[in-house]
Amino acid sequence: MWILGISCYYHDAAAALLRDGVVVAAAEEERFTRKKHDSGFPLRAIDFCLTQGGITLQDIDYVVYYEKPFLKFERLLTSSLATFPRSFKFFRESMLTWLGDKLWVKSHILHHLPIPAEKILFSEHHISHAASAFLCSPYQEAAILTMDGVGEWTTAICAKGITRWSEQGPANAMDFFQEMRFPHSLGLLYSVFTAFLGFEVNEGEYKVMGMAPYGKPRYVEDVWRLLDCAEDGSFRMKMGYFSYHYHTRKAFTQKFESLFGAPRKPGSRFVTELTSTYDDPTPATPQELAANQHYADIAASIQKVTEEIIIKMAKSLRQQTGCTKLCLAGGVALNSVANYRVLREAGFDEIYVQPAAGDSGGALGAALYAYHILLNKPRQFVMRHAAWGRSYSDAAVADALRGEGIPFETFDDWNALYDRVSDRLLQGEVIGWHQGRFEWGPRALGHRSILADPRNPKMKDIVNVKIKFREPYRPFAPSVLAEQADTYFELPDWKDQMTARFMLLVTPVREAQRDKLPAITHADGSGRLQTVFKDTHPIYYGLIERWGQASGVPVLMNTSFNLKGEPIVNTPLEAYRTFCASGMDALVLGNHVVTKKSNVKPEIPLWEYSKEPVKNLVS
Repeated sequence: MWILGISCYYHDAAAALLRDGVVVAAAEEERFTRKKHDSGFPLRAIDFCLTQGGITLQDIDYVVYYEKPFLKFERLLTSSLATFPRSFKFFRESMLTWLGDKLWVKSHILHHLPIPAEKILFSEHHISHAASAFLCSPYQEAAILTMDGVGEWTTAICAKGITRWSEQGPANAMDFFQEMRFPHSLGLLYSVFTAFLGFEVNEGEYKVMGMAPYGKPRYVEDVWRLLDCAEDGSFRMKMGYFSYHYHTRKAFTQKFESLFGAPRKPGSRFVTELTSTYDDPTPATPQELAANQHYADIAASIQKVTEEIIIKMAKSLRQQTGCTKLCLAGGVALNSVANYRVLREAGFDEIYVQPAAGDSGGALGAALYAYHILLNKPRQFVMRHAAWGRSYSDAAVADALRGEGIPFETFDDWNALYDRVSDRLLQGEVIGWHQGRFEWGPRALGHRSILADPRNPKMKDIVNVKIKFREPYRPFAPSVLAEQADTYFELPDWKDQMTARFMLLVTPVREAQRDKLPAITHADGSGRLQTVFKDTHPIYYGLIERWGQASGVPVLMNTSFNLKGEPIVNTPLEAYRTFCASGMDALVLGNHVVTKKSNVKPEIPLWEYSKEPVKNLVS
């Protein structure tokens, strides 16, 4: 049985394909259109999934959409009327958008995908989130906690997932017993502070998380003033501080500003006593340092309160369900700092976070929900890696490079390639790394990565400023051989923590190792690690193993293969274009190596390689 899951029309549109409950392919639309957080109908992601499965639309048994548009429309209409006339502009713009596009999802699906209407099913937003975590996990029984901005009405859900077997066959169930509803939302609370701190909502939340270690949580009491929180983590926000439920441009009110001061100007330089200005010749003034320290302290405060609320929720869920395993989903589950604290403090032995925990993962969850819950089919899949995107053969890579007249060197011996890359890393070079199928979710996990020497204290600034063209304060992730993770990081029972495979735990770097790993050790002594296993990442594992032999440290500095404001690369020529447009020194595409020479072609337009025809939507 083939089931296609779809998410779109908000942000991070995606598609996922199952065959008999097993993931065949999953990808965000942005990887093909090159439009970051593309929210449009995921036509190209669907086409890729069908191609990967070797099928056409006529083979699909069900198409499942990740939420129920009419319930979401009801929430928008009700909220607008409740705050009228302040919400007049919000109401007008929402109605124009919804009546023209978002409300008629079934019609859009039928327009783009010529299939019988009875093949189209709908899940609910947070049910899709819950299914994306529990039904991909290795657990037969687990507590489930989903948290995000808002779905239809729901903003957080507590549930228990169970898989039982009997003579009658499997019985899969998710018991949803507690929820929070709009406008009270942990995801929206964090997003309000994201906007206040000068970042784009749904894009800059991880920047707030990265900014927080440069501050002290001096404003925690002020953040708590914004809400009334119960011991189980449920809370009600004091809506006089917020305007996101009726305003089109501003998420907070003057009353909010009276507590926290004027908002930070978007795009302004962030510099404190602990940050680097790298090659910026303008020294920071005392006034600039004081202002930025204030914003860093606010970031630390909202991060602290967010962690405390999540821990309260998780502890209550542990008591209510009796489960020792926890599955997390929703955009808030991408807060990897909070995830680590939940693991250490909430009473669970293990946690599982599916790598695309945000809205894109709803496409996968919707498909899994239909197959395992609605159709009650047996579970046989565990997501142990995130490599579900498109791949390119070594022959295809070579043809693409030759077609553009790009010189390259080919290695038939992988050990020789590992030696070459390790030698370049030892010389202080930065490497673009393009291997196999691209990753599902927002993290680069050794398939579309930029790699550097974590021992070099200058490398953090070099990669941030000269490679990624982004703020110097941003942290980088360490990729470490799984067997040696405990040597370098404080990761409890590392062998059982699958979430660490997906770079979704920020753990302390062991104090004795911090001087060895300055480029990946953040201001608070932490690192968002990725544990690399040989069975799921044999090529990347082989490189780190060889690098460890050469350097004495089996850890690589890893960041996503993209420039600021762009999605992670997909095709070999997108990788080459990004390589040419940045300060990377060498590019590894499969077993081919390209280096910086006088005849590189930085003028190659990216868009030429992103508009492949859609082939497989009809037979």
